[in-house]
Amino acid sequence: MKKNTIKKILIIILIISIVITGYIFYIFKFASNYPAKIDLVHKENYFGITFSKQFAEQLGMDWKEVYTAILDDLKPKYIRIPIYWDEIEGTKNEFYFNDYDYIFDEGKKRNVNFIANIGWRVPRWPECHAPQWLKNDEIPTIQERTMVMLKEAVNHFKTRPEIIYWQIENEPLGDFFGECPNGDYEFLKKEVELVKSLDSRKIIMTASGELTSWDREAKIGDIFGTTIYRVVWNPWYRYTRYPIPAWFYGWKADWNKIPKENRIIMELQLEPWSPKGSITELAPGEMTKSMNIDQFKANIQFSIDVDFTQTYLWGVEWWYWQYKNGNPEYWEIVKGLL
Repeated sequence: MKKNTIKKILIIILIISIVITGYIFYIFKFASNYPAKIDLVHKENYFGITFSKQFAEQLGMDWKEVYTAILDDLKPKYIRIPIYWDEIEGTKNEFYFNDYDYIFDEGKKRNVNFIANIGWRVPRWPECHAPQWLKNDEIPTIQERTMVMLKEAVNHFKTRPEIIYWQIENEPLGDFFGECPNGDYEFLKKEVELVKSLDSRKIIMTASGELTSWDREAKIGDIFGTTIYRVVWNPWYRYTRYPIPAWFYGWKADWNKIPKENRIIMELQLEPWSPKGSITELAPGEMTKSMNIDQFKANIQFSIDVDFTQTYLWGVEWWYWQYKNGNPEYWEIVKGLL
């Protein structure tokens, strides 16, 4: 092959590489909200929400007021409730379930179905919520006490028919986020075995939609739940968009042989990403870099396009906080969905 021909081929390869790299960079940094077609038409009972009493309090609100508004205004039929270990066992061997009994009682009056999320690692920063009296103990001791807590919690709540699933831990093998030790697959299997020995309800196991392969989580839960985030932040690229199409999640579930009826979007991003500190500390302009009304609708449509059995919306406390501060649009959109 002549030198001029080789040179031309190399130039073409270089140009193609630059174009592809530029396109990927454009998607990550500057692309418009995706998908472009948004009608929010969805299956019946497709949406639920996650409610964190702890996060409502961190936003400076009365959690009972927020929860009552959720029940009576949004009227969801499916709610995931993280049950925080540091709240139910603030003192060793003294268990306090009153707040969560109130949550389930009020939901039962309104025919709500619940997912009870129990474990050491459950949603909201810092992700791992061991009580203060365990903070200086070694991991084996904390794991031992985790099993005690799980047994107490399951035995206390298992008489409640409004709880339809247990979720054990939250993204338990995701070692990239939160103030937590690395995931322990063997210990996770012991947690699942314990809960199954105490109650017959199905168990949900969750993992990141974008950053893990799902292979281990899919093997030990009855139902698999993925998170889906569309706009994220990291210290290198700042705010970026995941250039992942909706079909990718179904393909990934097929690859891991997860039956279609056992696939849930457990956490759909519908609040701003906070690089550090509380959402309330973000300036309005900073919030809109990862969440605005267009992005909000696009994320909801994206979950509809993924087409799993259900989607649990993430951010209800922030929507209500926005509502209380003169911006009801997020709240009203979800009200229309539910």
